[in-house]
Formats: sequence, structure tokens, C-alpha cells
Amino acid sequence: MYEEPQRSQQRPDRQDHGPLAGFTVGVTAARRADELGALLQRRGAAVSHAPALRIVPLADDSELLAATRQLLGETPDIVVATTAIGFRGWVEAADGWGLGGELLAMLQNVELLARGPKVKGAIRAQGLTEEWSPSSESMAEVLDRLLEEGVEGRRIAVQLHGEPLPGFVEALRVGGAKVVGVPVYRWMPPEDIGPVDRLLDATVARGLDAVTFTSALAATSLLGRAEDRGLLPELLAALHHDVLPACVGPVTALPLQARGIDTVQPERFRLGPLVQLLCQELPSRARTLPIAGHRVEIRGHAVLVDDQLRPVPPAGMSLLRALSRRPGWVVARAELLRALPGAGRDEHAVETAMARLRTALGAPKLIQTVVKRGYRLALDPAADAKYADV
Repeated sequence: MYEEPQRSQQRPDRQDHGPLAGFTVGVTAARRADELGALLQRRGAAVSHAPALRIVPLADDSELLAATRQLLGETPDIVVATTAIGFRGWVEAADGWGLGGELLAMLQNVELLARGPKVKGAIRAQGLTEEWSPSSESMAEVLDRLLEEGVEGRRIAVQLHGEPLPGFVEALRVGGAKVVGVPVYRWMPPEDIGPVDRLLDATVARGLDAVTFTSALAATSLLGRAEDRGLLPELLAALHHDVLPACVGPVTALPLQARGIDTVQPERFRLGPLVQLLCQELPSRARTLPIAGHRVEIRGHAVLVDDQLRPVPPAGMSLLRALSRRPGWVVARAELLRALPGAGRDEHAVETAMARLRTALGAPKLIQTVVKRGYRLALDPAADAKYADV
């Protein structure tokens, strides 16, 4: 007998949302920013993109040409390829100089090491085969392998990728190797600094919930711009307490750690795991309260009311955060007024913002008006004891 499929028990107005819905994430990447932004948006995040750097190819640069000719004149024992874009750029530049065939022939006769799978793909696309690649995609593991094999008297070419490799070249030289750097491209400040300034302002104002970094130089660039504008103390305070700095790996995190900033990093140094880490970290940091019989989770620019996503205007979020710092307690209008950015001294602004907040939440009884005193969150009685001393 045919049975009609059961209908969903969800309320008809309930919205589907991803784990990052209600959060705003800053993206400082120049390369692969679209990919990272799409991954974040697919999981519900609002994305603020401000490339802290730009890539400048060195196809016509004399340093790259000189390094290539030097290696063709004296074949190295080992070549270390660090990035796919850099390896492709090197081959393309050599083609432009009429040296592409010679370069590929040279690379066929050396021990070719690839830092990770994307680099392996670029190597194989040229008809070459890598000798080895670390499972961790870490230059530290590449260095360990080389030093274990012994580098005394060996000639090693390292494809540089625009940002420092802390201790890598130095350790090889201390071990007795002759190292030739291959500078394929450089990182430069962005031509338009406006997006970076807007991202800095949003971070300092706690308008972002997280900022992602995929290169050490992007972190250095953002810190440097903050220092130029006199905002460095405010930026560091925001990253210390309210805005989560998420780095793709430990090398990327070094400039932030040098300033005393703790970061989160995925176990695998890739964009996908970085996004998955944010999907775990940001919801776990959101404030969740039992209010008027509802489960209320306060996120960056939205609130989940019984798992229904409710976007809230910035002024309303400011009021809600002020109320949630002392859940169940009456918060005076004067204190709420101070929480409203740019409200001046007009307490009527509190009433207007509060009315809009209640409308946005879709459950007016979440916030109670206490006549002549202020407002309070209608905390469930069972939770009163838990928050009595907050």
C-alpha cells in the first residue's frame, strides 16, 4: 500500500543555513582568493576580501634569467619546487627566453623534489617526474630529508616563492651545500590599499569574526599597514580577544606569533581544512542562551533562534551583545546608549534600535522592557542560577 511521504516537522519559515551562517570572515589572500571565498560562502559565511599583497611575475627579471643560465651551465644535484604557480612560471619564462627545452632537459636529470600535490601536478604536466614529495606538504620535512641524506658538496636549486623560508637555505648552507635561489615571482603591496584599510577598520571595530591568512607575507603586510595608520595596538587587541586569526599553516602564523597573537591552524595545510576548522571554531565561540523558551545563539551579524537564522542590523547586534554580557540582568538605557556606535546622547536611539532588534529576532518576548530602568533578556528561570553571578 502506498504511503504518502512524511512532511518535514520543521516550521515552514525555517531557513536552511550553513555552519558559518551569521559570521563574517576576512580573506587577505591574493592568490586563490576566489577559491577560498567560494568555500566560505558555500558554508554560509559573509566574506570580506582585501588582498594584502599582489603577485608580480618576474618573466623579464634579470635575476631569474641569471639563475636559470647559471643552472643550465652547471647542472644542480637537486631542485626543490615549492609552488605550482612558481614552477609553471619558471618554465613559461624560460620558454619566452628560448631556454624552455634546455630547462626541461636539465630537470629530467636531477633529483626533483616537490613540496606538495599541486606542485607534483605542475611537474608532471611538463612531462617530468618528481623524486619525492612530503606527505605533510611542509618545507620542514623537505629540509629534514635533505639533511638526513647529507648535503655536503651538493648543489641545490630552490625555487623561491616570494615569502621567507625560515632557516631553510641557511641550514642547507651550514650543512655544506651550495644553494642557488630561483626567484620566480615577488609579492608587492596591493595597488589599491582601500580594501585593506576597510578590512583593518572592520577588524578593529569587531565587524569581522575571523581573518584568514594563507601566507606569512600577507600577515606581515596587514600588520605593517596597521602600524602605518597608527592602528597596530587596536588590531592586536582585536586579534587577541574578539577576531579569530586563522592561518593555513605554522609558517604563515609566524609574523602574528611574533606579536604575541595565538592563531588556529588546520592539521593539513590546505584551504579545505582551513575552512573546516572555521566551521568548528566560530560556532563553538558563539554565545548560546536559553531565553523565553527559545535557544538563542548570538553570531557575528545574525542570531539563530531555535536554529532559524535571523539577520540583525549592526545597531541591534550591539544592543544584544550588551544585554548578553549580563543575561537576565537589567541593563540601563544609558549603558545601552554607550554600546550604540555614533548614537550621541539621545536615548530615543536605544528605543528605535531595540524595536528593530525585536522585529529582526521574530520573537519580541526575548527582550523585556523594565519600566524606568532599561531592558533585560528574558532568561529561562532554570538558567537564572547559572548566570546569577555573571
